[in-house]
Amino acid sequence: MKRRTKIKLGVTAIVVVAGIAAMRAAGGNAAAVEVRVEPVATRDLVAIVTGNGWVRPYRSVDVQADIMGRITDLWVAEGDSVSRGQLLLRIDPTQYEAAVARSGAAVSEALAREAQARANLLQAERALERARLLAARDSGLVSRQQLEEAETQVLIHRELLKAAGHGVDQARAALREAENQLAKTTIRSPIDGVVTRLNVEVGETAIVGTMNNPGSLLLTVSDLSTMEAVVRVDETDVPSISLGDSATVELDAFPRQKFRGWVTEIAHSSVRPPQSTTATTGSQLQAVDFEVVIRLIDPPPQLRPDLSATAEIVTATRPNALAIPIIALTVRDRAALEAVTHEDPAASALAADAADGPQDVEGVFTVRDGKAHFTPVEIGIAGKEHFEVLSGLVAGDSVVAGPYEAIRRLDDGTPVRIIPSGTNATRTSTPERNP
Repeated sequence: MKRRTKIKLGVTAIVVVAGIAAMRAAGGNAAAVEVRVEPVATRDLVAIVTGNGWVRPYRSVDVQADIMGRITDLWVAEGDSVSRGQLLLRIDPTQYEAAVARSGAAVSEALAREAQARANLLQAERALERARLLAARDSGLVSRQQLEEAETQVLIHRELLKAAGHGVDQARAALREAENQLAKTTIRSPIDGVVTRLNVEVGETAIVGTMNNPGSLLLTVSDLSTMEAVVRVDETDVPSISLGDSATVELDAFPRQKFRGWVTEIAHSSVRPPQSTTATTGSQLQAVDFEVVIRLIDPPPQLRPDLSATAEIVTATRPNALAIPIIALTVRDRAALEAVTHEDPAASALAADAADGPQDVEGVFTVRDGKAHFTPVEIGIAGKEHFEVLSGLVAGDSVVAGPYEAIRRLDDGTPVRIIPSGTNATRTSTPERNP
């Protein structure tokens, strides 16, 4: 082979090799995933539980009637301020006044019977005394039988007097009952407050109040000086809430205003028990919510019951906590992590401790030498946009913080290309933890 031919072949081989190398390099760049990174830094974190509900007075009394009758007088209107014991309304007392009169007459009759029984006893005692005197003078004047009959009459009239006394007590009790019923025709305010609901008018008939009959409610008196927000929170958030936790409440009726408060009550049972939920919807389980009561601090006088409210309850705070973006946290199958290289000893220890635990591992992807490396982490509280990091990372580590779809595709060792944080990229909705 000629020398010129050898040179041409050599040059061709070099070109082919260079082309292959260029294609491999181009293919490697094409395989790199575009990601945004964020350094691990310290932040002030606040864990918040959100719930929706309504406003109610701390103290509110539904006034119902204990007797039935037509309303003849109504002395208040909705919105009026009332004091304890103030007259609110009156039910027609005619039949109850008649009952009092009858009971009074029955008492008088019972007293008369008692007086008669007392007189009969006195007469029987005197007859017995005379019989005993005659028998003492001459046993032939009074027989033994007559003396025993006189003694028996005394005993009988003593018992009749006791019975008459019981009759008087019974009649007086009936009179007190009738007077009590008559007193119930006049309804007074049970507390100091405001009439927040008025369901009746003069001429309507009041019916006896029962728990299952909403039509028996006459009016509601509420103490508006102390107001509460009742919100419903998810069952998963209940364990993190404690009595005394501070909260911020927003009302739709008062835009751009926030009201401070604190948690005073946490329900021990759900709003709707799971048994009733499955009974109405079949086997499908519904969300289980619990009610949390928040006492408002210095509520405005314009506040009204039943206003819709949204509350943010502060369950924990972490000043200067090591934090990562919520979107950065992801989950990987432990079996799929093949010999992950843990350059951080803390991360290695964490992975070893979790070997016997769940098969899913929580962690983040850190960027080193142009590649993404999965690093298990232990997280603490969750703020609005960041998780607290308890172990696995140190300040200054670069973690992948988006886009969401890119994090889903990452594996340990995947080449990545960092894009500027201000660059627009396609991004789906961000859940709290990436699968």
